Amino acid sequence: MKRFSSRALQRLAKRGINTTNSTKTTVAGDALHNAPQPSPYTKTYLDSLSNRMLFNYAAIGLCTLNKPILNLVIKMFPLIPTQVLDFFIGKIYCGGATPKEVIQTGEELSKRGINNMMLSLTIEDSEGTKNIDIEYIVSETIKSIDTILKPHILGLAESPDHEINEIPPGYIVLKPSAVISNPVQVLLNYENPEYKQQWDQLNENCARVVERVAELNKTLGKQYPERKSPFFVTVIDAEKYDLQQGVYQLQRNLFQRFNKVGDFVQVVGTIQMYLKHSFDMIKLEEKLARTHNYRVGLKLVRGAYIHSEPDRGVIHDTKADTDNSYNSGIQHVLTDLKENSEKATLGHLVVASHNHKSSRLASDLINNSTNQTFKSNVVLGQLLGMADDVTYDLIENQGVKNIIKYVPWGPPVETKDYLLRRLQENGDAVRSDNGWPLVKNVFKVYKHRLFG
Repeated sequence: MKRFSSRALQRLAKRGINTTNSTKTTVAGDALHNAPQPSPYTKTYLDSLSNRMLFNYAAIGLCTLNKPILNLVIKMFPLIPTQVLDFFIGKIYCGGATPKEVIQTGEELSKRGINNMMLSLTIEDSEGTKNIDIEYIVSETIKSIDTILKPHILGLAESPDHEINEIPPGYIVLKPSAVISNPVQVLLNYENPEYKQQWDQLNENCARVVERVAELNKTLGKQYPERKSPFFVTVIDAEKYDLQQGVYQLQRNLFQRFNKVGDFVQVVGTIQMYLKHSFDMIKLEEKLARTHNYRVGLKLVRGAYIHSEPDRGVIHDTKADTDNSYNSGIQHVLTDLKENSEKATLGHLVVASHNHKSSRLASDLINNSTNQTFKSNVVLGQLLGMADDVTYDLIENQGVKNIIKYVPWGPPVETKDYLLRRLQENGDAVRSDNGWPLVKNVFKVYKHRLFG
């Protein structure tokens, strides 16, 4: 090994040349230390899903790779066997075909911190052309309260992991067009004496469901007297704009009959906040309730029929206008509920939104309150299989307990139409969280589960 004089070593050191093995080792170590390190694994909502559900989400990603592929899938959709659709994407958007399957869906949701459901038997006939069995729909809807929602909420209530007021209600959806024959004419002519018999029958069909909800709330209220919100709530769903005046009147009739002052709200109605008159409608419902001494429950949605509404003049001119309308609606209802608690006229609110800002607005108001009645009667919800990133953030980062998913269920031949609408909506504009980014993220989760 070549030896250097002390003076030579000093000259070499000034020039930055290493002269010992130990120095070489140190430099090598520094290089390794300064080398780019692999990014730490960051969990997302996908990590909360089962392997089977991840497979389904990958399938959605492939369907929404780009607009041409999405349009091709939509065009072929009617030709695809329902069994194939169910295998690849059905589990994402639908709770199942039988009560047993829906119960399993509820259990899977609970593992993700989503502790209840808004059930909708997806058999509808808004055009009045299917000749559906109305009595079957009504009786099956009532039965689902007892066979699905009741055992689900009792299981949570009896678990030491859940405090009774942190469990959101179970909701049962009634689609007006599905519980009366010739629904278009009945809803259009709700004030016409010629349709009085059918109109009364529509009201009675809905009332039968609400009556069962009220009975169960009374029974379970005695078992859990500390509960500050209903255990079950009936939801009257929205219809197309031209039928909506009839739906509003149906809601009012049920409010007045079942939402008694001093008691839980048993039934909520739906307001579509993309309509220009929507905020005024909230204030009108509040005024009528105070005048006639009953309570109002509301589900606020941005707009279920915004894409198919032919009269664009009834819709807010801009998305910003719709957002302002929606957020103003949230704040108006929550102000009454927060200030008046059990005596609030607007006594129950479902914030049905996929918008992160609106959801955060509601969750912040909830988290900043110590009023348990207020906190328990505000529920945030999204459609099953949609806005899961919003749901995950609300649960994991905002600590939201009162969160649900809208869970459609029923015969595959009926849910196929629903699946098509959800695919169209979830792939609308091929968002950045769909397509190839979704596929890559799914496989990233699979890789993490296999190799850590």
